[in-house]
Amino acid sequence: MKSPSHITCLLVGITLASEAWALQPISTLPLQPVAANQWLLPAGEYRGQFSINETMTLRCAPGAVLDAQGMGDVLRLQAPDIRIEDCSFRNWGRDLTAMNAGIVIEPDASGSVIENNELQGVGFGIRVERAKNVTIRANRIQGDESIRSQDRGNGIHLFNTSGTLVSGNEIWHTRDGVYIDTSNQNRIENNFLHDLRYGVHYMFANANEVVGNHTLRTRTGYALMQSRQLTVVGNRSEDDQNYGILMNYITYSTIRDNVVSRVHRGDTGGDTMITGGEGKALFIYNSLFNTIEGNRFEHSNLGVHLTAGSENNKISGNAFVGNEQQVKYVATRTQEWSQEGQGNYWSDYLGWDRNGDGIGDVPYEPNDNVDRLLWTYPEARLLMNSPAIELLRWVQRAFPVIKSPGVQDSFPLMKAPSPAKAGQAVGRRS
Repeated sequence: MKSPSHITCLLVGITLASEAWALQPISTLPLQPVAANQWLLPAGEYRGQFSINETMTLRCAPGAVLDAQGMGDVLRLQAPDIRIEDCSFRNWGRDLTAMNAGIVIEPDASGSVIENNELQGVGFGIRVERAKNVTIRANRIQGDESIRSQDRGNGIHLFNTSGTLVSGNEIWHTRDGVYIDTSNQNRIENNFLHDLRYGVHYMFANANEVVGNHTLRTRTGYALMQSRQLTVVGNRSEDDQNYGILMNYITYSTIRDNVVSRVHRGDTGGDTMITGGEGKALFIYNSLFNTIEGNRFEHSNLGVHLTAGSENNKISGNAFVGNEQQVKYVATRTQEWSQEGQGNYWSDYLGWDRNGDGIGDVPYEPNDNVDRLLWTYPEARLLMNSPAIELLRWVQRAFPVIKSPGVQDSFPLMKAPSPAKAGQAVGRRS
């Protein structure tokens, strides 16, 4: 009698063999030649799982749909410099362990271009697996809103790739919009990412650029984790929950000219990866040696939360406007948030500028002992404007010996810097 482990191996082998048998060359479809190595797929519904193993351009006529019937991947690219344009992909598998996807770009498919396609399915949208110099441009990728976000695949999933450009795509109702894992020197630009868990999600990815993207109604706009030398410039986060920009173990990176608006408290959807839910425009956790400048954080529950040894960051030229609480700081020593005589703009700053140089004469110190009392006992906010609270603030100004470490901006700006254009993503539908 065969052992259970032997039977399991046989079943796995049978499954793999059936999947390999199900994968059909694209040449089995009624392709029409257009030019050398260029083919047109006529209108119609084509069911099954397909592969391309030679360099070519595949363009679809209006009404041409590739449908995997709920199993496996719709299309796998297995040769370099393949172009896929104007096609519709539907109904691929939902096995997240197998990472079923609409389009899989295999390691041998470096230099491929995926442009102006429509994809709709439960699993991953476009998955790049160790291929290099791929371009994913102007595609529309839609997941399935009826299932939990953590049970969906990511819209675009990059693993161990470099030189890849993700530009001008619209992604919604997937798990994360663009997920980047162990991938260096890639560029994510001008994408519109809405109604997701994370808009852009970095893990162990270095020297990447995130430029001009727009997130809307996500549970975290930009989740930057365990990475270094990121350039995050000119992006927009609007009406996101929990976090606008989250920096977790980020080092030697530049966060500049981004606009984060109306981040509010929200539930996590049962997702254990998201904690807190305080509506933080910017969250800096254990992140060092970063430059954070020229950004605008506005109308959120919390402007910036800095904790867990996040020190030696250069924070200047930013505007913190109309947040319920501007700064939450949890650390052991005072940090100066100004550079070369220029600090940040704070909408609740009550100082003055007698010489008219645009710099406040009194430092801005958002984290006094009263703030810490309110963090510990939120119900005390009912006394915010009471004589008792004003007396406490006067005592700590008069006797600074009892002052706790916190943030200090010695050169607060009297006017908010002009906001840079941020998040000019194309193809928006909401």
